[in-house]
Amino acid sequence: MRRPLSRPQGSGAAVLWDLLTFEKLMTNTVVHLVYWAGLGIIAIVAFGILGATIGVAIREGSLFGILLAIPVLVVGLLGIAAAILLWRSFMEFYVAIFKISEDLRALRLDVEAERARTQGRPTP
Repeated sequence: MRRPLSRPQGSGAAVLWDLLTFEKLMTNTVVHLVYWAGLGIIAIVAFGILGATIGVAIREGSLFGILLAIPVLVVGLLGIAAAILLWRSFMEFYVAIFKISEDLRALRLDVEAERARTQGRPTP
């Protein structure tokens, strides 16, 4: 296993180093931004479904129009609920993958430190 390059000192150099190398993953914040953006899109779709059902009820202007709009509203809201659950599960999957990567990096550093410590001592 190759040894990673040494990290430069200083705050600006450390930020640049993190951007240019993959020693530290910065995707946790990106995943959160993507999650909230996706929820925003789902909310826009939900308002569109609500507007469509109100439009159908107003366009018909009778009891039949309201009875026609109710199933559309129920199916639309169930679809939105399913979309929210799926979106959350996809984002949790990506967060779990990145957490596994961070844990493996920590384990690698621990193993390298243990090897360095044991190589310095004579074995009986």
